[in-house]
Amino acid sequence: MTHLGKLRKVAILNWVSSNILENHLGSSKWTFWQTGAFHMPQNPRYYRTKGTVLAEECEILNETSSANSKNVKFSRASRNEAQAALLDYLHSTRSIQFIDAENMSRNSPSFLEKLLKRVENEEDIGRSIIRLLRYHPINEFEPFFESMGLKPSEYVPLLPRDLMFLSDDELLLENFHVLCNYGIARNKIGKIYKEAKEIFLYDYGVLSSKLQAYEELGLSQSTIIKFIVSSPYLLIGNVNVEFVQVLEKLKSFGMEISWIEGHLLEGITYNWRRMLGLLYLFGKMGCSEEQLARLTIKHPGILFEGSGDRTLSLIGFLLKFGYTVDQVCLLFLEFPQIQVGKFVSNLRQCFLFLNEIDMEITEIGKIVRSHTLLLGSCNLKKTNSLLSNLNVGKKRLRRLIEENPQELKNWVLGNRVYPLPESGEDLKSKMQKSKFLLGLGFVENSEKMKSAIKVFRGNGVELQERFDCIVKAGLNQKDVFEMIKVSPQILNQKKEVIQMKIDFVVNDLGYPISSLVKFPSCLSYKPQRVELRLSMYNWLKDQGAVDPKLSMSTVVACSEKIFEKDYINHHPNGPQGRYLIVKLVDSHKGKALQTQLPTAVVPMALPVVAGYPPPGNAHASTATV
Repeated sequence: MTHLGKLRKVAILNWVSSNILENHLGSSKWTFWQTGAFHMPQNPRYYRTKGTVLAEECEILNETSSANSKNVKFSRASRNEAQAALLDYLHSTRSIQFIDAENMSRNSPSFLEKLLKRVENEEDIGRSIIRLLRYHPINEFEPFFESMGLKPSEYVPLLPRDLMFLSDDELLLENFHVLCNYGIARNKIGKIYKEAKEIFLYDYGVLSSKLQAYEELGLSQSTIIKFIVSSPYLLIGNVNVEFVQVLEKLKSFGMEISWIEGHLLEGITYNWRRMLGLLYLFGKMGCSEEQLARLTIKHPGILFEGSGDRTLSLIGFLLKFGYTVDQVCLLFLEFPQIQVGKFVSNLRQCFLFLNEIDMEITEIGKIVRSHTLLLGSCNLKKTNSLLSNLNVGKKRLRRLIEENPQELKNWVLGNRVYPLPESGEDLKSKMQKSKFLLGLGFVENSEKMKSAIKVFRGNGVELQERFDCIVKAGLNQKDVFEMIKVSPQILNQKKEVIQMKIDFVVNDLGYPISSLVKFPSCLSYKPQRVELRLSMYNWLKDQGAVDPKLSMSTVVACSEKIFEKDYINHHPNGPQGRYLIVKLVDSHKGKALQTQLPTAVVPMALPVVAGYPPPGNAHASTATV
């Protein structure tokens, strides 16, 4: 047996294994000779299970992505040989019309590359592919769909489940040829197939009659082609009523069909029902026919961008901010020369910017309603970038925008933003802050004073009020001054917050006011953290599990991880004790205390927070659960 004969026999056996045994075809349909030749019955069918099809689809994608990832490049000569071999196979062997076979071989690069990958090590590419196709029939729908303009990722889900030869789907080929003969480019038909597959199931003559129906409306063949490619669903069912009504409406505005064609973007599918609804909506909002015609001619994107969904989004946004329908109509009549989608994006970005600088929602609403066209025309820089470049805080930035919203147009992308000069109020605040710090004993123009000015937030009057409220709680000024030097951040809280925290430590937890001198940063923590930490420590102290002389700062200031390691997990019942403490603290805040405890909780003394009597016993220091 020659070398070629051996290769042929191996190829046949591999083909039999993959295409007969896996697909449950009977062996009686095939006759093999020892020479390696085989007899194939006429019009074979290859019926595959769904699982097999899915596996092959995955293989197609994997092979394509693998080829792309390896960046394998084949010479033009190799590609030409492969195209010629595929053309010869499709036309001569499979009897596909020459023009179809030629289109498939020339316009299916991904499929062709997959073939080349399987014979890349062969010397004669053309003969190798011919031999490959002779013993390994291909799924003809793959190059067919790709030549129609579909990518592998798009056509794989569309591959027939039980067919692999084009000749087995006569209606598909018939309707494909109807569209081709009508003048639709072959690489545009893939979009039609993807979006309106039903069209290719029509019986003979049905598709031609539907195209004829649109011609009877007075539309030219080239016009129909443009509309069909942009909206394939127009060929489903009878003549699309919404489509016709939109055309009639625009014609009544004085617009020619060619004008409409000129605003249809390639590759975009249009929803004529939504466009018709938008035209009616403008009429209900008070726009006259003349105003609507002028608006559509001046800003066609209002109707054609996203088939009107961008415009509907803008209308909904404006109505939420208090616009009336009459005001919405007037706004569109003054609409600037900008894409509707870009206008909506800018408007939302400005809203987010105003929200990020903590502007009140009522003020945001006023600015949106009074300066809508300005906000929609400004593509603002990021909030953090503006705060940094302008060298201002949110408070001053809010005040600046509220006084003059026109400043926003100076902060758009592409413009250079310079730091704002210090305002009279800023200078006054700095002077008040300096006066306050000098009163505390800082040396004027010293490094410590400069650092303190940067740390403290608020003007001098506010800082003095916060300082005085700590003094009035029962501490002398000298002690408070030392507290501020250790923990300056406590003066960055509002006066009411500081008073609440002092009252909590003294009256609720029962600690003396002098304890704050040793641990001033206690006023920086949330009351719940302080209460839970100290309650857990008191319970562990009653159990004899911790040092009873630890300071408040040691217990409260440590991290959560250290506290859990050194205190909670230090006692066998520590986690259970914490569970009860959390519930007890919640009950004192008016929340319902769960009476049903976990089964894992063992009887133990319930910790009592200073200032709170245990439930059911107003005088005892502990209670047994």
